[in-house]
Amino acid sequence: MSAHLLRNIFARSGAVSAVRLRPLHTLQRVLKAPAGSASLPRPSAHRRWATSTTPHSTASDPAESEALQCLEQGTQKLEEGDVQAAKDLYQRSVEVKRTASALFNLGVTHYHLKEFDQAISAWKDSIALQPNSPDAHTNLASAYIISPVSRPDLALQHLRIASSLAPEDGEIAFNLAAVLEACGQLEEALAEYKRSKEFGVERAAMHIRNVSAKILGQRMKAAEDSDKKSDS
Repeated sequence: MSAHLLRNIFARSGAVSAVRLRPLHTLQRVLKAPAGSASLPRPSAHRRWATSTTPHSTASDPAESEALQCLEQGTQKLEEGDVQAAKDLYQRSVEVKRTASALFNLGVTHYHLKEFDQAISAWKDSIALQPNSPDAHTNLASAYIISPVSRPDLALQHLRIASSLAPEDGEIAFNLAAVLEACGQLEEALAEYKRSKEFGVERAAMHIRNVSAKILGQRMKAAEDSDKKSDS
């Protein structure tokens, strides 16, 4: 399947949820997408944003204190819709003290600025520091899909990892199903759409019907082709 067609499928289905920001704690806020992100995949309602401290932060570590301050200020700028300022602050945080959270959030700003290669690089670096983050793998998959040189094979790889790390996350299951469908792996796509619906993603119901119809159509065509061969 061509990269152009694959991206069009996601544009129609809203399949790839917008990137998520990693929390340093479990704080969640409902926020609008940053300014200038309208052309990117449809945003999800809940985003996870960085907060001010980590469980291991100490006031006696000046580098960590500065890095955390930059991280917090960057998140504030992103909430205000100033993506470029947020990127600069996250970059400074990474330069002062390289952490998975700062790299993750830096990747988010690159993504919203359509700097997909840089987003991929930042998220890969974040995963290297913290490989068990389902959000990082999900975001990396989104970047692989939406980038000019689409890599659905790598998107699938990271969505499978994300799904294994968060098996009850319906949005991850939905994204995995959408990539599988786009790649023609309909049986597995159907199973993932059903799992997505089971975990609360109601829009998966329409895709379950559509993929079921595609599978039925394929089976009918296969039966017709078999009958033609038998008659010849």
